[in-house]
Parts: sequence; structure tokens; C-alpha cells
Amino acid sequence: MPNLFGMTREEIEAYFLSKGDKKYRAIQVYEWLYQKRVFDIDLFSNIKNEVREELKKDFDTSFIKIHQRQKDELTVKYLFHLEDHEAIEAVVMMHDYGVSICVSSQVGCNMGCRFCESGRLKKRRNLKAYEMVQQILLAEADLGMRISSVVIMGIGEPLDNFLEVTKFIKIINDAKGIAIGARHITLSTCGLVPKIYELAKFSIQINLAVSFHAPYDELRNKLMPVNKVYSIPVLIKAIADYLQVTSRRVTIEYVMLNNVNDSIECAKELAHLFKGMNIYVNLIPYNETNHLEFSRSSKTRIKEFYDTLKSEKINVTIRKEFGRNIDAACGQLRGREIK
Repeated sequence: MPNLFGMTREEIEAYFLSKGDKKYRAIQVYEWLYQKRVFDIDLFSNIKNEVREELKKDFDTSFIKIHQRQKDELTVKYLFHLEDHEAIEAVVMMHDYGVSICVSSQVGCNMGCRFCESGRLKKRRNLKAYEMVQQILLAEADLGMRISSVVIMGIGEPLDNFLEVTKFIKIINDAKGIAIGARHITLSTCGLVPKIYELAKFSIQINLAVSFHAPYDELRNKLMPVNKVYSIPVLIKAIADYLQVTSRRVTIEYVMLNNVNDSIECAKELAHLFKGMNIYVNLIPYNETNHLEFSRSSKTRIKEFYDTLKSEKINVTIRKEFGRNIDAACGQLRGREIK
């Protein structure tokens, strides 16, 4: 039985038409779920009782559960338990421009990036669209505030779960749904090149972020096994083609690992790769964990890296840190519970 929170409005329209009913019923359902935040079908008062009974028979409305939360001044991290007793995480961050949430797209991850806590625990399964939608709904209800932007950058590789992730995007972007604009939705990938080409043709032009983390193949092979399949030249071409198709700037994420990828030479090579492209580089101070051998670059080395990119005419920012005094790195809270 499909979960109602994983249905696009078009799918619900098709459902009602198949029942000989009117497609506008789908707007009524969406308004109850996402605008009025009423999740009990029995309370959909402007829908006939017999129709409500059919909905209850044909759709599940069960929720994932908040199992644990950690908070600091600007960050709330959630550990959710799923119906099959698996666990995922989401992080809410308070900005001066609004509230963002970083959601998970898979239970575990098979990409195996060496510095990433999520990849330590291999993928168990893909998340369904409703399990991603409910991360937002539960966080909003728990905090009593609306989320204004969504980043698909939690546990998992979103492009490895392409169909459910794009369905999730359609649901949250829908004006009758959670109504988060495309410019406020960002998908982060480690570089699944065929899916980047597919995403370029997706009907909703969201923001793309590519986890890069090394400027040459030998180092990126060591840090990110996906590079052995899709090398830097292949990935650069995919990014260039994505830019041409979408005309949307791409973010290049670069985690700063002490004495690994943070040299001036690395900065110059990175600048050479992206010279003249409509990208910006987001330097990320590494969030250290107890299980991995890497440490964060010093503030001095990060600033030198930043200054080198600037001098090479590369748009660059240093990501503001959130949740360093809680288990805010992707996979930390889940990993601790499983241990």
C-alpha cells in the first residue's frame, strides 16, 4: 500500500480519475496535508465520507518517528527510526535568512568516501519519497517553524536513488505542497556522471552541488572510490554540459583535510580545472569523528587556500560551521546508535 506522503499531485489526480472522480480532489488532499498540516484522512471535511474511506483503504499515512534529537544554539540534529527499524538522520540549521534542513536519501551509503562517516555503514536500502518528505514535516512540527530551504546532502548518494529523490523534489516544490522553490532546493552528489546528465533534463531546475575534494585523479581516487569509475576529466565535462543545459551555477564542495588536499598547489590546480566556468567553490572545514583518520585543516591553511582561489579569479566561500559540539557530521548519530 503506497504512503500518501510519497504521492505527487499528478499521481493523486490520476488516482481520483481512475475512480471516476474529479482531479481537483488531489488539490484538496494536498491542501489538508501540506497547507493545513492535517494528517488524519477522517478530518478532510470537504471530501465526502465515502471518498475518505476509499483513501484510507488505498493509502497508508503512517509516519517515521523521531527517536533522538541533539541541539545547540543554531542546529538541531534528528535521528529518525523508520518502520523497518532502520535509522536515518536530518539536520536543521538556523540562518539569518531562514531555516534549512539537510535530509537523508538512503539508509547508509555505498560510495565509500574515506572521510565520510555515512559511508562507514554501507547502504541498506533507498529511502522512499515519503520518508524524505516526513523528515521535513516532523522537524517543522517539532520546532514550530517552517523550513525555507532543503539540502539533499545527508546520509546517502541522492543520484543513486534518482526516481524517489526526484519524486520527493516534485512534492516539496509543488505550490500546493510544501511549496519550497527550486532555487531553495540543493542536491549534492559525489559525481555519478550519467545521473548528472539525467538531472540536467529534470523538469525542476534545482541547485546542483558536486562533492569534489581533490583536484587530481590520484588523490581523488584515494579519497573517493567513485572517481575510479568517473574520473575528474569525465566529471568536469558533465558539469560543463550541465551548465550549458541549465544555465544554473554549480557549487563545488571541497572539504578541507589537514595535509591531504589543502596545499597551495591543490588550490592552484583546482582553479585551473574550473577557470571560466559558472561555479563557485565552497570550502568546508572538516567535521572530525572518532572513527576516521582525517583531521581538519587549520584556519591558516583554509585562509591561504581561499586567498589562492580568489587570486585565480575563482568565486569561493568558506562554509559557516554548524553543530560542531553535537554529532552533526552525516552518519555520526546513526553510527553511534548502531555501535
